[in-house]
Formats: sequence, C-alpha cells, structure tokens
Amino acid sequence: MPRALFSVYDKTGLVDFARRLDAVGVQLIASGGTARQLAEAGLAVTQVEELTGFPEILGGRVKTLHPAVHGGILARRTDEHLAELTAHGLAPIDLVVVNLYPFQQTVAAPDVAEAGAIEQIDIGGVALLRAAAKNFESVAVVSDPADYDAVAEAVANDTLDTAQRRALALKAFRHTAEYDTAISAWLTGQVEEPDSLPTRLGVQLDQVQVMRYGENPHQQGGYYSYAGDAPAFEQLHGKEMSYNNWLDLDGSWLAAQDFAEPTVAIIKHSNPCGLASASTLAEAYDKSLASDPVSAFGSIISVNRSLDLATAERIGDLFVEIVAAPAYDEDALALLMRKKNLRILRATGAPGRTLSLRSVYGGVLVQEIDQSQDDLDPAAWQIVSRAQPTEAQLADMAFAWRTCRHVKSNAIVYVHNQATVGVGAGQMSRVDSVMLAGHKAGERARGAVMASDAFFPFPDGIEAAATYGIAALVQPGGSIRDAQVVEAVDRLGLVMALTGTRHFRH
Repeated sequence: MPRALFSVYDKTGLVDFARRLDAVGVQLIASGGTARQLAEAGLAVTQVEELTGFPEILGGRVKTLHPAVHGGILARRTDEHLAELTAHGLAPIDLVVVNLYPFQQTVAAPDVAEAGAIEQIDIGGVALLRAAAKNFESVAVVSDPADYDAVAEAVANDTLDTAQRRALALKAFRHTAEYDTAISAWLTGQVEEPDSLPTRLGVQLDQVQVMRYGENPHQQGGYYSYAGDAPAFEQLHGKEMSYNNWLDLDGSWLAAQDFAEPTVAIIKHSNPCGLASASTLAEAYDKSLASDPVSAFGSIISVNRSLDLATAERIGDLFVEIVAAPAYDEDALALLMRKKNLRILRATGAPGRTLSLRSVYGGVLVQEIDQSQDDLDPAAWQIVSRAQPTEAQLADMAFAWRTCRHVKSNAIVYVHNQATVGVGAGQMSRVDSVMLAGHKAGERARGAVMASDAFFPFPDGIEAAATYGIAALVQPGGSIRDAQVVEAVDRLGLVMALTGTRHFRH
C-alpha cells in the first residue's frame, strides 16, 4: 500500500485531498495538528510518533527528524535500499505533503519580536521538502495546495509519472529557496547596520506575465514580481500590458504620488510631458495636458486621487495607452471602459521596497530609492541672488524642484502656476536641455521658473534660460564656477536658490 506523509501549516483543502487519497488505498501518516484535523474528519491516520516510536520533543521543534521518516523518503526503489529499510523495520514513503510555517507573513508584521520570528523558522518541513524533492524519481512532493487536485487525480489514475514528480520537485525547491532567502534578508536586517546596503542580497522573482516581446519585437520580455509580494496593480480593463507600458507606468506613477495636492502626471517614454497640481484632478489634468499636448498622444496618465467623472470626461478622445489611479469613481470607470483598448489599472498598495536594482553588464547596481525630503523644503534652500523670490515664485520653484527628480538627466523643468510648461530631458548637454525646455514652453516661459537636477558648470545655461524669459531658478549648486553663475544671475536680474542636493535620474 502506498504511503503519504502530511505535515502542513496551511490546511486549505487538506481534508478533501486526504479523502481522495484514502479512497484509492493510500495510507495516511501525519504530524501534530495535521493528524488531529484528519482524525477529526473521520480519516484513519497514523501519527508520526507511532511511526518513529518517539514522541514530539522540545515543544514540537523535533517531530519528523527521524530515520523512520527520512529513510522512507530518501530510499531509492532499488533492491539494496529496500532491503536495508526492511532490515530496520522501515517502509517507503511515496508522497510528501508539506507547507511551511508563515515566516514571511510573520516578519512583515510591524514590530515583530525577534523570538516570535525565530519560532516561525521551519526546520523539519524544509528537510521533508528537500528530501522528497531530491528523490523525485520515486517520491512525489506537494508544497502548494493548488496542486492537490492534479496530484489526487494522477494518483487515482496511476499516472503520476516522473515528469510530473520532477515539476513538483522544482516547485518545492523554489519554495524552500524563497523561504531561506526571506530568512536571510530578515536576519541581515538584524545583524547589519540599517543604513548600510546588505553585503549579500537575495532576490526571488515570480513570473507574472510573458509578453509578446520586450522593448523591441525581436526581444523576449516578461514581467516579474518580488516573491511573496502582492501585485502592485490590478488591471481592470484593456489590452495586455507591454514591456514599454510597464516602464512608462513606473515613471508616471511615482511622479504623481510624489505630490500632496491633486496631481496628474502625463508620461511619454519615461519622462513627463506634463505634470501639474491643482485644487481638483480635472484642473490638474487640464494644466498637465497643456504643457505638451502633442507629446501626450499615446501617453501614460497617473493620478494620486480617486479618478472622478470630470477628469475622465476631459481625457475624452485623447489616445492614451494607460490610466492608473488608486481608485475610480463608478461613473468615471464606466466612461473610461468605453475605450476598448485602454489599459485601466488600479493600485493595490505601495510595495515596501526601499532599494532600486538595475542590471548592468556582469552584475547588478543597487541603490536606495531617491526619497529625500529635506531638500524639498524651500526653507532649507540658500537664496544666493540679490533679487529675492516672490511667494508665488518660491511655490513654483518648489514644484519644479520636486518634478525635476522624475525627469531623466540632464533634466531641466520650466514651471508656471504649479504646472510644467516645458521639459528638457535626457540631453548630453545641460544647455541643450535648457533650450529644449524653452522650445517646448515658447511664450509660456516668460516669467516662469526653472529647475535643474544638477549644477550649472558654466553661466551659459543660465544665459540661455534668460533668453526664453525665465525669471527664477533652483539648482543644487556645488560647481567650482558657482561664483560666475551667481554673477550671471545677478547681471540678468534673476532669482536663484541652491538646494545642496543633486537628483540625477539615468
């Protein structure tokens, strides 16, 4: 008679699965609470203590770590191994059903005690999974309740073949790898300084989507989430997301969420072609679109409030790839859904990641996400020009400075009335970015303010901005020629503030 060993924390579907196995003659063996639940359901079950002849000890820390268990799992089905089992009064175990203590969920809770976290580190369960997965030629290992139906059907039909056992083994090894990575990451945070980067970074990723192609049609592409994390967005409507959609959405979403007032970010190729705040989303949308209505064709729109009907109506006939919001008013969602291909996404909650990872040739670059706050407050800035900013200018300078960190370097942003009027992004020369932003802004540059993500190494960028009519600017400072730049600012009658912080975004 084949034998199955059960030891599960998550008991979803347990009894039904066990009943199906029992109905086709599988002998059930189980530990602790798993055995009790099966017995209460009226199933004949052998407790692990009966199998081993040894009780659970150390408050349940040691239950299944015994030759009667692991010998039965690890034995090859050869005459030599089977004879050795018989000589010791042991028998094979053909199916192992195990899932682990919820360590990830435990340490995700706020203020979890170290002792409580340590008690959720599973030892016996991991050993069972690894033993069964190692011996997949003879043993099936089930680590996910989602596989119960398929395994029960295969056992009943005698079709549980090597290919299926190998696939189950792979899933088990991935499960234990993810588990160990979570423990390692948590313990790293306990041992290493919280403000330092980890000396070893374990990252487990789950495939969420395989795309038709990547950045270009000749490249494969896929979207992966961090293992154990809930999806960041729920797609409510529209075509499947593409590789470039996800890239642009990242920039759009982060830009909109960086502002407290109702804000709309319109992004094209990872850069804002329009970003604005106002008293309502609808007004913010109008201002954002006005920044560069031509580039907004085929854009990504993100907002930081529940998207209302007035804003949805303003989106109107504009061709938009994606709309993303934390929520939608019912009538607004119904209106947007009339667009067959429009991808409509709703955020599910902010992921708690503080590190940015980027692959490079031969490795991965890791840094903290740019979330600095001190330099965003104009009270911390140094006004270095003779001319002093008006209250309205200072508010626009603060908006421009916050916007600047969401624009690819070299980044120049022109702002008027809490809205971008010109954006110069990703140019090799800072002067070129100044001129590009000025070209986009046109007459709207006159009296506007400007922000630069890094210092001006020469006065030429300031002089170029003045030709477009810029009245005030904010930049980090720190160039060896700062004095020359300040001299040019005063000569041109401009206002200038230095923040002391750079915001490169490559």
